[in-house]
Amino acid sequence: MDWTNSTFWIALLEIVWVNILLSGDNAVVIALAARNLKPQHQRTAIIGGSFAAIVMRVLLTIFAVNLLQLPWLKFVGSLALLYIGVQLLMGEDDKDDDKDGASHSVWSAVRTILIADLVMSLDNVLAVAGAAASAPETMRTPLLIIGLGLSVPLIVFGSTLLLRLMERLPVIITLGAALLGWVAGEMALSDAGLLRWLQAQGGPVPAAELAGAVGAGLVLLIGFWQRRRTAQSTP
Repeated sequence: MDWTNSTFWIALLEIVWVNILLSGDNAVVIALAARNLKPQHQRTAIIGGSFAAIVMRVLLTIFAVNLLQLPWLKFVGSLALLYIGVQLLMGEDDKDDDKDGASHSVWSAVRTILIADLVMSLDNVLAVAGAAASAPETMRTPLLIIGLGLSVPLIVFGSTLLLRLMERLPVIITLGAALLGWVAGEMALSDAGLLRWLQAQGGPVPAAELAGAVGAGLVLLIGFWQRRRTAQSTP
């Protein structure tokens, strides 16, 4: 690989910049998933989840074009993201009290980060793949690995900062869960299979903003309802 090739460096800068712009919602998920861990375990979950998510995103980006042609994929992903948003809003994961509990909780947080990042990256990877496509073919995979790897510190810093803010301003937890619902609503409406079905019904296709608002509302409504129900059933 020719490291002096200007095309390589231009494409690398484009990938890093795209990831800076698109990593905000990923930082929110990581912070929400790690907030119920003890401080000494939060960093493990944040760093481990970020690195694992980046590796998965590299693989997803390589196969992005073919994957995103599958109908109903985004719709199913949006349902998964709605579920994650509700679970994170409820905050069912208890603070870990022992070594085994800590390992289980850290793994649960990392697993949540991986699933949510996979779903939210379905759209993001197209932008990254487009930036890499401007480089020679032999350089594209190294570009993806290096560019996405450089975004890890940005995601770690962003999620760590959000975690500290959540401790002081709990309302950020609610706003973060609502953001996941908004992303899920917009993602569902961009699914090719759902769009074809809506058009076949002869009715107007809702605006993306309306779909996002419905998704955010569903997460908040179900999350708070489940919270209240759990509180009433707890002696």
